[in-house]
Amino acid sequence: MTDRPLKQIHLAAHFPGVNNTTVWSDPASGSQIAFDSFRHLAETAERGRFDFFFLAEGLRLREVKGRIHDLDVVGRPESITVLAALAAVTTHLGLAATVNATFNEPYELARRFASLDHLSGGRAAWNVVTSSDAFTGENFRRGGFLDRGDRYTRAAESVALARAFWDAAGSGTVRHQGPQFDVEGTLSLPRPPQGHPVVIQAGDSEEGREFAAAAADVIFSRHSTPAAGRAFHADVKRRLAAYGRKPDELKIMPGVTYVLGDTEEEAVERAAAIRRAQVGPATAIAYLEQVWGIDLSDHDVDGPLPAVDPVRDSSLVQGRTSLGDPLEIAAKWRAVAAEKRLSSRELVIEVTGRQSFIGTPASVAEQIDQQVQSDVADGFILVPHLTPGGLDDFVDRVVPLLQERGVFRTEYTGTTLRDHLGLPVPGRP
Repeated sequence: MTDRPLKQIHLAAHFPGVNNTTVWSDPASGSQIAFDSFRHLAETAERGRFDFFFLAEGLRLREVKGRIHDLDVVGRPESITVLAALAAVTTHLGLAATVNATFNEPYELARRFASLDHLSGGRAAWNVVTSSDAFTGENFRRGGFLDRGDRYTRAAESVALARAFWDAAGSGTVRHQGPQFDVEGTLSLPRPPQGHPVVIQAGDSEEGREFAAAAADVIFSRHSTPAAGRAFHADVKRRLAAYGRKPDELKIMPGVTYVLGDTEEEAVERAAAIRRAQVGPATAIAYLEQVWGIDLSDHDVDGPLPAVDPVRDSSLVQGRTSLGDPLEIAAKWRAVAAEKRLSSRELVIEVTGRQSFIGTPASVAEQIDQQVQSDVADGFILVPHLTPGGLDDFVDRVVPLLQERGVFRTEYTGTTLRDHLGLPVPGRP
């Protein structure tokens, strides 16, 4: 036990649709493009007093065997455009856009996020992502290929330069020469209301953790168990001191799912049905092909994993993030499948699942509270399985219970995203 005050829980909403999250077959599944879908989910998040609304983004539709894989990819409008529109229909909710540092210039990034911060009254956030994928880069004039080892070098330099532009806005010129950029100029609008829009980062590698400790305000992490989350939380928080930062200056918020039921049994049954809907046979095959690198169209997903070994350096699947060495992954998966007696499809369901809160509203509230108080995380980014109404029951049935526990706000007490997250406003250097 500890005498420290109760930690306040941070919550954010992720608009689903990328990867195999959305259950397209559900009658309640709506448009992924219509503004009303974005508006509904954002207004629900604000009604629940969430910190921010989070949009993922892909720069190219992914392919399997030379064809667009349309089971888990959606044509999403550009993130900052959507969030600028949402700024007009929300008043407190933070607005977080995923924008790739590999394929955008720091000045333009600084300008776009400063614009969103001004339009929203200080509610903008930038989720910094990178890419070493030449397939994605084919959409860009220079080809876009960036050596994997340079991804974080460019990302760190991009964030540092964007912050330099925000700091110099209206008062000076930025002059910079580095490994990736040679820049001299001034920002074309005043300093953002937050000083710096909030920076979110999602890398889990050694370089990603170090980059987050040095430069991020929020980490969008992904861990399948509380133990893994607690270890990650401790590791990244430990790194902050080397950069002169305090532990509460970086919020760790894993992406999670949830399923509610009137009883625990009902919730477990619903969760199993949702996972099978998310990972149908075609999606399971595509995921196996990502690792094995060979055509598995004739593979029986209700049988064991493929007996053959994977092929390294395959181009069968394009546009997906590498999972690591195929032979090592296959060996690990075979061990899990043997231990738990899982078919191929069941194995994919097992290894692709996010950490999930499953149970009655009371038990889900208790799980969330317990994990935050025990430093598994500082809060969570909820990834619902339906658009646009996937958060409705959580806001109606779980948020009031967290408020009763005294661990979640009943009203917004500030106006900016930094206020919601308890982050300091950076001064000018």
